[in-house]
Amino acid sequence: MNGPHSFRLDDYAFSFPESLIAAAPPAERDEARLLVLNRKTGESRHERFAELAGHLRAGDCLVLNRSRVLSARLIGRKTTGGKVDLLLLREVEPGTWTALSTDLKAGVDVLFPDGVRAEAAPGTDGWTLRFSTADVLGLLSRHGLAPLPPYILKRRKALSAAGAPGPCDPAADRERYQTVYAREAGSIAAPTAGLHFTPPLLAALKERGVRVAEVVLHVGRGTFMPVTAPDIREHAMPAERFELPPASAEAVERTREEGGRVVAVGTSATRVLESAGDAPLRALADGGMHSTDLFILPGHRFRWVDVLITNFHQPTSTPLILASAFAGRERILAAYREAVERQYRLFSFGDSMLIL
Repeated sequence: MNGPHSFRLDDYAFSFPESLIAAAPPAERDEARLLVLNRKTGESRHERFAELAGHLRAGDCLVLNRSRVLSARLIGRKTTGGKVDLLLLREVEPGTWTALSTDLKAGVDVLFPDGVRAEAAPGTDGWTLRFSTADVLGLLSRHGLAPLPPYILKRRKALSAAGAPGPCDPAADRERYQTVYAREAGSIAAPTAGLHFTPPLLAALKERGVRVAEVVLHVGRGTFMPVTAPDIREHAMPAERFELPPASAEAVERTREEGGRVVAVGTSATRVLESAGDAPLRALADGGMHSTDLFILPGHRFRWVDVLITNFHQPTSTPLILASAFAGRERILAAYREAVERQYRLFSFGDSMLIL
């Protein structure tokens, strides 16, 4: 411990059996289990996500991240025939993208479907790929795969090796690794807390008098990049792009003025709001894109978020540290231990938490 809060990376570790890693989503989005945690008392309850409306009330404001996940995983071939597995990160300029891959070498040409080629060069953020077409988004829409986290792919491979029937439908992955309200394309990982919402559930919340506000944060490398510094305060969070629409800023500020609660769906929506700091939200709501490298640590004073909906996150990850800052490290890790004991499904395709 360092004072009242721990900044030791090892203090954010927990153990779990690999069998609890969700290799696929539930049959229905809102069938996921929901661990309801009271962060003041530590009391927990166990429900289904479909019961969420019972915990929200008229005058609350639900804040959703409407960023759409790109089909950013692309498989190509070297001119020598070897396979190249790429995760495209962002467009630098038309036809030029940064990417992650362990299959590349400088100067290698990569061949893709539709006669598209790309030349690889080392970059400051992995690799830089210069494609023979400016329409890389079109290539991704036709041939890209959902950028599922490596631990899901590893779990599927283990299930397959054990003879268990595993999910392997690329079209289904593209649909289910996406929220039902996703609009602006730009994320390379899903804002997973939102995967459990359905149109009927959102309609029920609105009928109950819950405001719904939307923000955009394009989930990038920053959210899932591992923390390696033994002291988490030394971790540098890569910046991610976000937009706070004026109507959403107004809805959140009005909710606060009228005594309602601001309910952030996920750590990405939380980081958008908390990036305003002590300034009015409308200071960020100019209709343009901004960037944030905000890494929310224990001791952070939450200015805008009162309730957090979030999935279960990997040990020592930045989203787990954010949840610990919100509810307290001991409370979060106790809830995680309880979830493991009760066989909750973990991580991106897994179950959910509601932290009140």
